[in-house]
Amino acid sequence: MRPKRPVLRFRDGDASPIPDTAAAPTSETYANQPASGVQSVAEAPVSTFSADVDTASYARLRRAILAGQIPSPHMVRTEEVINAFAYDYPAPTTPDTPFRATTTVTDSPWTEGAHLLHIGIQGYAPRDADRPAANLVFLVDASGSMAARDKLPLLVRSLEMLLGQLAPDDTVSIVTYAGSAGVVLAPTPARDGDTIRDALARIHSGGATAGAAGIEAAYDLAQQAFIDGGANRVILATDGDFNLGVSDPKALERLIAQKRKTGIFLSVLGVGTGNLRDDTMQALAQAGNGTAAYLDSLREARRVLVEQVSGMLFTIAKDVKLQVEFNPAQVSQYRLLGHKTRALARANFDNGRVDAGEIGAGHRVTAIYEIRRPHGVTPPGRHGAEEVAPLGAHTEELAFLKIRHKAPDSGTNVVSETPILADVAIPLQDAPAGVRFSIAAAVFAEKLRGTPALADTPWSDIAALARSGLGDDPMGRRRELIDLI
Repeated sequence: MRPKRPVLRFRDGDASPIPDTAAAPTSETYANQPASGVQSVAEAPVSTFSADVDTASYARLRRAILAGQIPSPHMVRTEEVINAFAYDYPAPTTPDTPFRATTTVTDSPWTEGAHLLHIGIQGYAPRDADRPAANLVFLVDASGSMAARDKLPLLVRSLEMLLGQLAPDDTVSIVTYAGSAGVVLAPTPARDGDTIRDALARIHSGGATAGAAGIEAAYDLAQQAFIDGGANRVILATDGDFNLGVSDPKALERLIAQKRKTGIFLSVLGVGTGNLRDDTMQALAQAGNGTAAYLDSLREARRVLVEQVSGMLFTIAKDVKLQVEFNPAQVSQYRLLGHKTRALARANFDNGRVDAGEIGAGHRVTAIYEIRRPHGVTPPGRHGAEEVAPLGAHTEELAFLKIRHKAPDSGTNVVSETPILADVAIPLQDAPAGVRFSIAAAVFAEKLRGTPALADTPWSDIAALARSGLGDDPMGRRRELIDLI
């Protein structure tokens, strides 16, 4: 048996992940579902899901591995492992086009004769000078469960990092909740950084968790400082352990969904182990038109709140839905890797009342399908008639991609379409480095989840694939995944 890795120690100023203090996070709860099964194109030619740019799953499983633990399959969301890394997808050049899709078809590294359809979406990244003003409320969980140094102290230092990314005229407010909610700082210009940092330093943990009262107080402050056309957002920082007031995740989700109609969105920063409520944090972020991230270190805080701060704060498209229709002349079966918590019914793609995910400035979305060759049946849809019939008019297409979204301040749906041709498949070794690395990240996650098709795939093969996609890695993030493998 391989010896257990030593538990890492956290030193002041160190960016290393803080170790788990328990052997297994038995009381943690996660938002996840069983992996997608293989779908028959004859029976279900269309796959529909909501965009997802969250990364919490990767940071949490990384912490477990570095503490010498095997992550629970429930901890692993494949799409969030993929999203944790930057990829050089072609970007749109104007804000009139909020995102651009790029598709690649290559052979599967784990199933002989199968192929992978790789879809990469790059969001528009405005210049700093063109960013809207921000009105932020830090809603900080200061309950007794937050006393550990990997919780409240880490959050305070992380929010201090975020302050350095704000424009002088942006505003910051602070609300804490522990037993009851309290306003620590009224709306204050970001230029007054010393006042804001002093307010953060005064936060101490103690008491139970009145999460709903804190949320109400935070939205009241956000409304007071509301900026027309600006980025109005509550940032909830918590271990997710709501145990007073409205604690049911569905009730909290409905509360946040009501609040987002005012134009104030919500994002979530999760911390800690042992009582982490990942499912609650995911539900609130999705309902609040925001993102969910997990901070296991100052390095992760730097990635989320410094390097990718524009994506977290500034929404460029909301209710983003993706739909892929497969051509039965070219594909007989498919399986979407991940995105189970964001799956949508086919009819809900056109239903504007059904909420979906958001894409922030510069965000990327990646989706990977494993596909197999046809067996000759043509289902209804773009590529065939309602009955079993000769092939449809678009036999040159492998699939057809549609993306539906709304502008951040609009209720009007906009649809973009991208045909994916059947003759564009390339060998995996010829795919761009970013495509190869994202596939390696997906395989890593799927193997951790226990996907049967990967049972015989050696970890060394996954590491080799990741190395082949290392590319330009100035921050060492891709190399980190290789080390985890």
